[in-house]
Amino acid sequence: MTETASRARNRRGEGGRLREEIVAAAVELLAETGDERALTLRSIARRAGIAAPSIYPHFPDQPAIMLAVVGTAFAELTEILRAAAAEADSPRARLEAICRTYLAYAQSHPERYRTMFGGLWVPTLESGSVTEEDLAALGKECMGLVAAALAECAAAGVSASTDPAADAVALWLGLHGLAHQRAVTRAFPWPPGIEDRVITALGGLD
Repeated sequence: MTETASRARNRRGEGGRLREEIVAAAVELLAETGDERALTLRSIARRAGIAAPSIYPHFPDQPAIMLAVVGTAFAELTEILRAAAAEADSPRARLEAICRTYLAYAQSHPERYRTMFGGLWVPTLESGSVTEEDLAALGKECMGLVAAALAECAAAGVSASTDPAADAVALWLGLHGLAHQRAVTRAFPWPPGIEDRVITALGGLD
């Protein structure tokens, strides 16, 4: 929907649907432009087929919409990682599946991944629409999946980790660094098996 007049009015009690449509419109714009700066209240409203003031009952400002966009992306990534883990048949296979799926997500959704980790959108607390609790919650479930898989590997004796919670953060930092550098340094001659090296070393795998 690109014209304000083309969108039918929600029936009473369907305000939640409009909120979802606003977020979906913002996600579409991000995917098309690859630029967080393109996500203005006016452009998002135009894509959703509504007048800009119709956004305010659902989001007080643009940062609140961006927080919802990022939250939606993390929820999507969490489900993808959970599905990958469910298909694995051993602790080590589960950890490796989670890590490889994470890297694949970053490669297939570069603009979304960049936004998730503070690309041009740098969340601030000044407006009051984004809180420290909001920011702390982002990615918490994803990290929990990594930590749980690493703890399972340690319990099974296939990882040398003695502090899975802390080592999961180190492993994520390695994955994130590789994902980021792949995106910004396309001509770098990556050695064969670089993913294996990162996962094996930082996961403390035998």
